[in-house]
Amino acid sequence: MSDAPLPLSRFKVLDLTRVRAGPTCVRQLADWGADCIKIELPPSAGIKEGITGDRNGPDFQNLHRNKRSMTLNLKHEAGREVFYKLVEGADVVVENYRPEVKYRLGIDYETLKAINPRIILGSISGFGQDGPYEKRPGVDQIAQGLGGIMSITGLPGQGPVRVGTAIADLSSGLYCAIGILIALLEREVSGEGQWVHTSLLESQVSTLDFQAARWLIGGEVPPQAGNNHPTSIPTGVYPCADGHFNIAAGGQNIFERLCRALGADEIAANPNYASGKLRLQHRDALNAEISEYTKTRNSAEWIDLFNEGGVPCGPIHTIDKMFDDPQVKHLGLAAPVTSPTHGEMHVVGQAVNMSRAPRDIRSATPELGEHTDEILADLGYDAATIEKLRAESAV
Repeated sequence: MSDAPLPLSRFKVLDLTRVRAGPTCVRQLADWGADCIKIELPPSAGIKEGITGDRNGPDFQNLHRNKRSMTLNLKHEAGREVFYKLVEGADVVVENYRPEVKYRLGIDYETLKAINPRIILGSISGFGQDGPYEKRPGVDQIAQGLGGIMSITGLPGQGPVRVGTAIADLSSGLYCAIGILIALLEREVSGEGQWVHTSLLESQVSTLDFQAARWLIGGEVPPQAGNNHPTSIPTGVYPCADGHFNIAAGGQNIFERLCRALGADEIAANPNYASGKLRLQHRDALNAEISEYTKTRNSAEWIDLFNEGGVPCGPIHTIDKMFDDPQVKHLGLAAPVTSPTHGEMHVVGQAVNMSRAPRDIRSATPELGEHTDEILADLGYDAATIEKLRAESAV
């Protein structure tokens, strides 16, 4: 690991987020070196287990690595004063409360801007900061349904199916992180911070991408396509002697390569499959013919043969087998970290690589309030004042 400072080490982030969308945003900043202070309610507030489970569970531990933790009660006047003092020296505040909560707590952008004009506030809500759904509670499952993705996921006629991960939460966290980084770059020119906000709904609609464009531009309502690609044929899951594997042979050139690799001259010569449009019209018949070939060998044989022939293909892993895949291992996507509580363990690695700046999972998720005294001391509070704040349940 290089001794050079990490790319975001000059920035301080105050993390007021909960559940998944907000923590996903802050995790991106923390992984690249920002000093991220996770602000949590003190034990006296009666903390309850949340959606991401027990603090020592895998979900929580994966979300909050590379952060420091302090306890602070923003409903307490003295706690809020501590927070405002933190804001004076911070670059970014991130929250994902319902829109009206930030105003009740006094952490809205105008309030923070008056304390520090350079501050950037990142906000993630369920459905947007205003509008007819502003006050509704928003979670990933609801955003997936409202945002359209459940209508195109699953087998044809199966009924709506949720995506197998929290796609609205994760995408909104990533979009918010992108927005914050853009605001930090813009601040270098203007000298001023700004309010960056997105929502689960906006992010979910955005990630529909070409499926949404099929309606907006083409007037076509995309249906469920199951394991088939909606428009690129043949692309999907095919049987083999030891289970199933993926083939992606959209486009005329790759379709012809597939036929050669299969030794299927009659498929290549069939006029029903002569163009992408025709293959889409006759997709079921084409898939059935390809399947008669693929089920005669096991997946490893086909994968070697197709890769030699320039046909995109690959296995369909369970999560355990995925982490055992040699390419996944090579990419370091199971990142080691040492926890005082759990010892040696692995978290999900960072997906971005840079040629000079190393990615670094430096520390495990902190214990509740592990760094409270340290952070308060850095702000100038002496031991007696810190103890008084704790006795008053302000921290």
